[in-house]
Amino acid sequence: MKENDSILVFEYFTASGEKDKCIISEAEKLIFALLDDLKEYNVDLVINNSYENVLDDYTNVNPILIDENIIDWLKSNAENFKNAIFIAAENDNNLYNITKILEENNVNTYTSTAEACFKSSDKYETYNSLPITIPQPKSFKFKIDSKGYWKRAIENLHEKWQAEDPLTPLKLIIKPLMGVDCEDIVIIDKIEDLTLDLDKIFKPGSRVLVQEFIDGTDISVSLISDGKKAIPISLNKQLIELKDDKGRYLGGKIPFESKYKQEAFEIATNAVEAIGGLKGFVGVDLLINNDEKDIYSVYLLEINSRFTTPYVGLKQISNINIGDSIIKLIDGELSIDEIDVSLDGGVEFKKSGEALEIRRL
Repeated sequence: MKENDSILVFEYFTASGEKDKCIISEAEKLIFALLDDLKEYNVDLVINNSYENVLDDYTNVNPILIDENIIDWLKSNAENFKNAIFIAAENDNNLYNITKILEENNVNTYTSTAEACFKSSDKYETYNSLPITIPQPKSFKFKIDSKGYWKRAIENLHEKWQAEDPLTPLKLIIKPLMGVDCEDIVIIDKIEDLTLDLDKIFKPGSRVLVQEFIDGTDISVSLISDGKKAIPISLNKQLIELKDDKGRYLGGKIPFESKYKQEAFEIATNAVEAIGGLKGFVGVDLLINNDEKDIYSVYLLEINSRFTTPYVGLKQISNINIGDSIIKLIDGELSIDEIDVSLDGGVEFKKSGEALEIRRL
C-alpha cells in the first residue's frame, strides 16, 4: 500500500555501491544537486549504506540504506511509493529498466516514460524515430559476430555512402547502441582500418551504430519538458577528446555562445517534442559542422532522457530551482510557458583524474 506522498529519490551508482571513483565523483555531484533542489519536499532517499553519515544536512530526507543493486531493490519495494525522481544512465538499459519497474508499480515519475527512454537510449531507434527535417548523420545498425561478417557489411556500407560523394573522403564512427560519455567509440579514418579487431572492443552478439563521421564542435542543449512541449534552457560546450581513433568525454562549459545557438535550440526542441513522453530534464547532444559547404550547420547526435552533467552547473547559475520546477510542472502546478530561465555567469566542469571538478567562471 502506498502510504505517503513523499518522493522516492535515488541515483543508480550511489545506490548500487559503485566503487569506480571517477564514476562516483560525477554521480555524487548529481544526486546532491538534486537533493539541494528538493529541500521543500519529504524525500525517501535510497542510497548505499556507505553513505550513512553524510546526510545530516538534509533534515527532509529519510535515508533508505541498502547493500544491493537498486534495480533488485526496486523490484521488491517500488510498489510502496507514489512518486519518484531519479538519476540513471543508459548503460545496460538501466534507464529503461528502472522506469519500466516504476511504471508497472503505478509510481508517478518526474522523468521520461519507459517508451521514451527506450527510443532515446537506443541510438538507432532515435535515428528512425525523428522526422527527416532534423539533420542527423547517416546511420546504420550492425551486429558484431564472431566470424567477422560485420567487416564485409561495413565495407559495403562505406562503399555505398562514399559513392554518394566520391570527392570527399568518408570517415566512419562506430559506437555502442546504448552508451554514455563516449565510451567505446571507435573512429575509422580509412576503410582499411577495419582490420582493427572490433570484436575485441564490442562483445560478439552486441549491436553497434555505424555513422558517417562529421568534423565539428561538440555541443549540447539542456531542456525542460512536460512530455509534449519543451523549452531550451542552455547551450553547452562539450569537451571531447578524440585520440588514437577513440573518443573520451572530459567535461563542458555553460553557457556556450555561438551564432548557431538558435538553430541548435530549434533542432533540440523539435527532436524532444517529436518523441512523446520525454519529460523533466532532457539533454540533447549536437555538433556544429565545420564544413561550411554542407547544407546543414548543426547535426543532432543523440538524446539523453535524463539528468545530465550540465544540471550540476546549471544549478549554480540558473535563476530557477530546476528540480522544484520539474516537480511542479509534472504535477500540473506550473505550465511549461511559465518557466522563464536566465543564467547568471558561467560554469566549467572537467574530469580531472578520479574527480569531476566544478568551477564557477
